[in-house]
Amino acid sequence: MERASEMEVVHLVDRLVRNVKTGRFERSLSGLTAAGALVTAAEIYFEHDKASFGNKWMWLPVALGPVGAVAGVAGIFSRRMAKTALPLTSAAIVVNGIQGTYLHARGIAQKPGGFTNLRYNLEMGPPLLAPLLVTFVGGMGLLASVLRRER
Repeated sequence: MERASEMEVVHLVDRLVRNVKTGRFERSLSGLTAAGALVTAAEIYFEHDKASFGNKWMWLPVALGPVGAVAGVAGIFSRRMAKTALPLTSAAIVVNGIQGTYLHARGIAQKPGGFTNLRYNLEMGPPLLAPLLVTFVGGMGLLASVLRRER
């Protein structure tokens, strides 16, 4: 029975590789980018709302989420959008994720004890690695934009 499940995994991998080679994966990744942008924007909104949007930059990832979703959906249906709007929006999301990582690290440093009290401040301060999740969403959009498109 275990042999059959191994064969299914092999077939799944073969199918994935075929989808990348034929260009079908580009559209799927555009859709995943759209969904990921919406989900992360919603989560960011709730987390930044807890902090009362104390820094004006907290609004940027919330605003970029719907823009990334629109670009991702457009990339599903239009090759032109997948090669223009999607990479531009995705690059902005990546840059914002890197900026967020810096701002969160700065927020941790500003807590009492800063980095010398790292374990406590990582738990109680802004989530240091959360902005990198946004960066991954942008990275998916960038990857989708450079992949081959099915005809």
